[in-house]
Amino acid sequence: MDSVFSNVARAPEDPILGVTVAYNNDPSPVKINLGVGAYRTEEGKPLVLDVVRKAEQLLVNDPSRVKEYIPIVGIADFNKLSAKLILGADSPAIKENRVATIQCLSGTGSLRVGAEFLKKHYHQSVIYIPKPTWGNHPKVFNLAGLSVEYFRYYDPATRGLDFKGLLEDLGAAPSGAIVLLHACAHNPTGVDPTSEQWEQIRQLMRSKSLLPFFDSAYQGFASGSLDTDAQSVRTFVADGGECLIAQSYAKNMGLYGERVGALSIVCKSADVASKVESQVKLVVRPMYSSPPIHGASIVATILKSSDMYNNWTIELKEMADRIKSMRQQLFEAIQARGTPGDWSHIIKQIGMFTFTGLNKEQVEFMTQEFHIYMTSDGRISMAGLSSKTVPHLADAMHAAVTRLG
Repeated sequence: MDSVFSNVARAPEDPILGVTVAYNNDPSPVKINLGVGAYRTEEGKPLVLDVVRKAEQLLVNDPSRVKEYIPIVGIADFNKLSAKLILGADSPAIKENRVATIQCLSGTGSLRVGAEFLKKHYHQSVIYIPKPTWGNHPKVFNLAGLSVEYFRYYDPATRGLDFKGLLEDLGAAPSGAIVLLHACAHNPTGVDPTSEQWEQIRQLMRSKSLLPFFDSAYQGFASGSLDTDAQSVRTFVADGGECLIAQSYAKNMGLYGERVGALSIVCKSADVASKVESQVKLVVRPMYSSPPIHGASIVATILKSSDMYNNWTIELKEMADRIKSMRQQLFEAIQARGTPGDWSHIIKQIGMFTFTGLNKEQVEFMTQEFHIYMTSDGRISMAGLSSKTVPHLADAMHAAVTRLG
């Protein structure tokens, strides 16, 4: 008998997750997976931070902890501490109670809840996102009912920022449009504006009443400093204007599978912020009712204790420094092989990913001949590299560039 779902077509593999599937099916002992956006140790293993293990132990050993539902907005301490982490302890917006913060399901969930809220309560339903951007961004915003437009961001010729194109496109955007900005460590390119460029972007956006929606997935993970990586957001909040911020603790606390994040909406007044929070609750309730307890309790435990917080910043810097060292090692290995072209972008870019500039054919060649897996746009996860695997990658890149041009 035919199923009522016989007409359902098989969906294509997610391009990023599909890389891991192909990698897992490859029996080669020299294979490397540079597709996935998760940190790996020098030994290529996933890392659970010591401070996270310690926080979990405290939680598990506390007999007063129960498994009751938490409020729709999540754990109050977690929300307060998350806002403080991204906006700064002395933020006037926090002091004036102008920030509505809601615990959400990591970065993706925070973006989706924010997008649903905007669709319902904001006068503009167009959102401008950088070209390129994380593959999930357009899907999240489209499904929430916003219409997605792109602004120029990456310049393939310089493998850097197309700042002129960015200003032109945002300058031509309709007044009041929403603009998605990566707070730091732009994914997939690793190219960020300088602080002077951020200031120009802020002035342009405020002059046209464009609404900033920050995606902060890498605070502390990019430069090794939590404050440095929050600078772009703080510049916009300092002018008293409004904005949205999606935060994720996947990368900077290694809590990927715990799905811990927060959505903060910075408003003009405490009264507006409280009304906004009441409406965001109406978005969350029919979506997933209330968020999970465990991951957010880990974060709150760490952020509440000055000792644990300090230990976290040390471990966070170690992760950021290892990634920087992989950039340096890869750059030097490519230089040593005399690979044609300028590869300085590898050390100029920042964060987990490098946009190599390799084309689709070169990527396919590296997978077939060298068992190196990455997304077809040439993005590699620096966190998936180690001192042991850098030479193999450099050999593959050299072969791809010299043989395929």
